[in-house]
Amino acid sequence: MRLTSLHLREIRMPLKEPFRISSGAQTLRRMLLVAATDEEGRVGWGECTAGEEPNYSSETIDTAWLAIREWVAPRLLGREIAAADEVWPLLEHNFRGHSMAKAAVEVAFWDLEAQRRGLSLAALLGEGRGEIRQEIEVGISLGIQASPRALAEKAAACLARGYRKIKIKIGPGEDLEYVAAVREALGPAAPLMADANNAYGREDFDHLAALDAFDLLMIEQPLACDDLLRHAELQKRLRTPICLDESITNLDRAEDMVALDAGRIVNIKVGRVGGIASALAIHDFCRSRGVPVWCGGMLESGIGRAVNVALASLPGFTIPGDISPSERYWQRDVVNPEWTMDERGRIRIPQAPGLGVVVDLDRIEDLTTRAEVLLAR
Repeated sequence: MRLTSLHLREIRMPLKEPFRISSGAQTLRRMLLVAATDEEGRVGWGECTAGEEPNYSSETIDTAWLAIREWVAPRLLGREIAAADEVWPLLEHNFRGHSMAKAAVEVAFWDLEAQRRGLSLAALLGEGRGEIRQEIEVGISLGIQASPRALAEKAAACLARGYRKIKIKIGPGEDLEYVAAVREALGPAAPLMADANNAYGREDFDHLAALDAFDLLMIEQPLACDDLLRHAELQKRLRTPICLDESITNLDRAEDMVALDAGRIVNIKVGRVGGIASALAIHDFCRSRGVPVWCGGMLESGIGRAVNVALASLPGFTIPGDISPSERYWQRDVVNPEWTMDERGRIRIPQAPGLGVVVDLDRIEDLTTRAEVLLAR
């Protein structure tokens, strides 16, 4: 493969309802989409999952745009690349950080390779990893609500809709009472977890230990993203498994988590770890060590969701991911068909080559607020 151009687009999509976590609320999603064209005219798509502000990671959509233009594109445009898994080493050598910027372009190469070989993205990722699933179970992530009762009612409606896992966001002052209300509404057997997004510290250990009473699947990222030692201290205090999200930025960090027993479940996000090759390495390691993994969401469009669906089809993903259908967040998505979930809480894995969905260029043009084309020299 030889990349002849990268087309960057910023689109803006309003959320159907505000989504609030411990660090703030969001009503509009600015997204950076990447269209990569090869020498035979095929177009591969990627989506940068960086946020508008540096509150999930240090990256933002604006820093990612700069990083792609100045450092990612010059390493890849016009270069002969035999396979998509060669991209990650090229972007990691003497190039620190900017994982979400790297991932947006690296994913487009995987889409191109899948198209070139006539494979679905799921089939390409699954090569050598055993039989991939034909469908995946779907979980949902619920933002912090106005009251425990409001959260419990929303969670109950989602369980009745068919979702196979209910994740609720928590934060200091909006945690125990909220979790208790949801557990009471859903019953003792419902698959329930809590996500703190780094909101707590060592001084909160006794408070967090009270969550053991609710028989949660996991507590996700309770402490700072760079603090594996305190996560290990907390895990010793808890019966509930800790799941690490922001802390797992590469394979080394997953290995450290296991060595320290700083967590017992991993949330894999392609953007956070720098691309599909890195995500596969983490999946393979965790699977070899019996560590469950699942796929987290970043309020992606249908393009990013296609990558999540393909990744979650792999055998190590034994917990439903945050891969809700398009209508959960958007009045209208940017792909056809839109992502849908059946009454059993499952999404079918597309079999068509590449992402398995058609990118709606007219819809994207309508939503585009800026664009830039980078060409091979």
